[in-house]
Amino acid sequence: MFNRILVVCVGNICRNPMAEGLLAQTLSEAGMQAIQIRSAGLNAFVWHQADKIAIRLMLEQGVDVSAHRGQQLNRDLLRWADLVMVMDKAQKLSVESWDPNARGKVYRIGEWSDFDVPDPYQQSESLLS
Repeated sequence: MFNRILVVCVGNICRNPMAEGLLAQTLSEAGMQAIQIRSAGLNAFVWHQADKIAIRLMLEQGVDVSAHRGQQLNRDLLRWADLVMVMDKAQKLSVESWDPNARGKVYRIGEWSDFDVPDPYQQSESLLS
């Protein structure tokens, strides 16, 4: 069982807050509120709020990510996490090469269905929905 999940992407203002919010909602609905979820970026927009389109789309799903602020990935966060979820293969390789101790707990969100989550930042809104 995982008690601490870290979600990682690049900027930590679009995919991460969405994934973090949806994961928290899903776990809460399943009665698993004790699981802690955090997020960080490989090249984070530190202290920036989540992307405005991401905030709006999540509100439409009943998830408020407006309090989210970007933070940079660091070794303390990697050590804190029982499970690290990344968006694509390159991020998985990057995290594992940056901190080899993270190997074995870093997985793509689409690991088992073999898909990557494309970066929708400053792209068409259709990539976010």
